[in-house]
Amino acid sequence: MDSRTGSGTGSGAGSEVEDWAEELAQAGWSSKAEHVAAILRRRIAEGKHLPDVRLPEDTISKGLKVSRNTLREAFRLLAHEGIVEHRHGQGVFVRRLSVADVVDLYRLRRVVQPAVIRDLKGRAVDLGQVRAAVEEFEAAGPGADWRVLGTANLRFHLALTALAGSRRLDGLMSRVLAELRLVFYAVSDLREFHVAYGARNRKILELIDAGALAKAANEMTSYLRDAERDLVERYVAVP
Repeated sequence: MDSRTGSGTGSGAGSEVEDWAEELAQAGWSSKAEHVAAILRRRIAEGKHLPDVRLPEDTISKGLKVSRNTLREAFRLLAHEGIVEHRHGQGVFVRRLSVADVVDLYRLRRVVQPAVIRDLKGRAVDLGQVRAAVEEFEAAGPGADWRVLGTANLRFHLALTALAGSRRLDGLMSRVLAELRLVFYAVSDLREFHVAYGARNRKILELIDAGALAKAANEMTSYLRDAERDLVERYVAVP
């Protein structure tokens, strides 16, 4: 596997530091480890740091203007989430998930996501963000880069979970999807995968909008079972 450092873009050390500084400026956050972990988690989810790639401690600490102790604490938080791992004598690397990890992530999602839908019964909810994610996916079209389609699909699931109105659930789903994204980046091209399941998002949205929550929850369960099977088949085939 490639042991490159950083984002793999081929940019020089100076531009890498500037890139990290821009991340911190955009976030408007302090130097707390949780905030650094959030920046790293998002960058990994966006594919800026791929599985088996080392996260350069010096570049990141300089770019974010945080101490190495703060950065190491952020690494520990991400390691606890299963997103990075420490390799003795080599540093911290973005983790490559196992097939068992994929199965476990989908098991968790099948417990959480259908339950969120069922719990909407008797509640007035704003489906604006869910609808926007569906429309974003549809506007991209089936020929779009799989990363664009995958991001729109991810936003759909985050927006759907957000309907529960639970900050803790939002955080959980954000971490789960960031971890699952590591699998996506390990497979060469997932356009067909995202096209197939992104198209099913519209059906779930329409069922919720019509108040058919039981049907929507069952559709989500079926959706996640099918997605798990298809993704595992593709992942097993990765050299």
